[in-house]
Amino acid sequence: MESKLNLDWTIVDKSREAAKNIAIYTQEFINKNTTVSVERTICRLLGIDGVDEYGVPLPNVVVDNIEKGNGLSMGAALFIGNAIVNTNLTPQEIAEKVGKRELDLTKLQMKDLFEIKMAVNSIAKETVERIRKNRDKREEYLQKFGDKKGPYLYVIVATGNIYEDIVQAEAAAKQGADIIAVIRTTGQSLLDYVPYGATTEGFGGTFATQENFKLMRKALDEVGEELGRYIRLCNYCSGLCMPEIAAMGALERLDVMLNDALYGILFRDINMKRTIVDQYFSRIINGFAGVIINTGEDNYLTTSDAVEEAHTVLASQFINEQFALFAGLPEEQMGLGHAFEINPELKNGFVYELAQAQMVREIFPKAPLKYMPPTKFMTGNIFKGHVQDALFNMITVLTSQKLHLLGMLTEAIHTPFMSDRALSIENARYIFNTMEDLGEEISFKKGGIMEKRASEVLNKACELLQEIESIGLFKTLERGVFAGVKRPIDGGKGLDGVVEKGKDYFNPFIDMMLKDKTDNQRAGTV
Repeated sequence: MESKLNLDWTIVDKSREAAKNIAIYTQEFINKNTTVSVERTICRLLGIDGVDEYGVPLPNVVVDNIEKGNGLSMGAALFIGNAIVNTNLTPQEIAEKVGKRELDLTKLQMKDLFEIKMAVNSIAKETVERIRKNRDKREEYLQKFGDKKGPYLYVIVATGNIYEDIVQAEAAAKQGADIIAVIRTTGQSLLDYVPYGATTEGFGGTFATQENFKLMRKALDEVGEELGRYIRLCNYCSGLCMPEIAAMGALERLDVMLNDALYGILFRDINMKRTIVDQYFSRIINGFAGVIINTGEDNYLTTSDAVEEAHTVLASQFINEQFALFAGLPEEQMGLGHAFEINPELKNGFVYELAQAQMVREIFPKAPLKYMPPTKFMTGNIFKGHVQDALFNMITVLTSQKLHLLGMLTEAIHTPFMSDRALSIENARYIFNTMEDLGEEISFKKGGIMEKRASEVLNKACELLQEIESIGLFKTLERGVFAGVKRPIDGGKGLDGVVEKGKDYFNPFIDMMLKDKTDNQRAGTV
């Protein structure tokens, strides 16, 4: 891609190299450790679902049993496989017996390791094939209906009741939305378990459960058939159950997942070691499933100044890119996040915003970038806010952003009035149509404000990445470089869920999903 901003590609290369070295160093820690949520994910992928008589999810029951027997360092797959060989039961039947206190997985005689792995791998292959078929089904829909050129119109629903969410989602699709994101209920990211079944009592959002995913997927497929369009479904695999929710999404054919390496650390005070391990497995799953991930850099600008701290957003995007590549997730599935959050009172704020959006597009040319609407400086004047949203829409089409989260007049309401959603969609469609090729027709002044702004942000990001490279990511997060938030290395929620792996540990899904390189690259249809 020819740079309109005259970017210095040697600085881009230095930045990417520093980010790669940061990821390499961090990956050494990831490879040595597992977490309770990774092990629960393995249980789910082996077919364990449901709850015990007390309502505790069976994946939690199984992992708790193994943990109490001091076996978690060997991994859930080893103990489940050993139980299969010992009892000739399915993983679900084994989990139910553990839930009834009829079976202790760590007390069974350990059988031959090769036999155990064979038993587990045969089940794992069936799950991997199910996810592959979901991926193929998505591509069949896209071939049948075609895919949209230009930005995807991305809207959110969050009534707290999955059945009401479906009504809202169907209405949004008929109004023109391309992606429906179901906001999670307040605080779910801090739950160390995934609720079970269809739910109707969320607050500020709806619980992310596998049944809720299934219900919404079915509804969007039906309305998509009616409209002759494929409607993508988005949810959130962040927080303490990051890889579990990624697995549920892969099993139910979600298309987009909020999946950031640092968000839970910075904004939910989740232990950084646990989050870093969890994000790796979650991205392996998302990569294999053809899911576009959304990263959370846009959130930095809700707590920091968008002009002064723009370089931290770019630095984080470089780091998120490298973590994703390590997990086998192709660039075409990296919805790197940024936001239209410059103070509207700042002179030439739009010019700076345009420069930053164009810069990100040029540095990450294959990524379906996620661009977030203005929220920080909404003053209560909804008409002024609607104008800000129009400017935001203009930058999206001028710089070829892909995942375009629409701003709404009633921005503070996660499920806005249907009339406001229709107005926002109409606004965006009008601007996208009337300016469709304008970005290709314009060039930027050499040595002008935009070129200087992009150069400044890039250079500062490179300096920051080289600093992080020298001290390590964990110490960087402890110092509060990103979003002005300081987190202790061994603090936060979930540290006790990190376990060092033993010599016989194995996770069959990592090997199976990462080996599928060719199909994995094909999967990211954008």
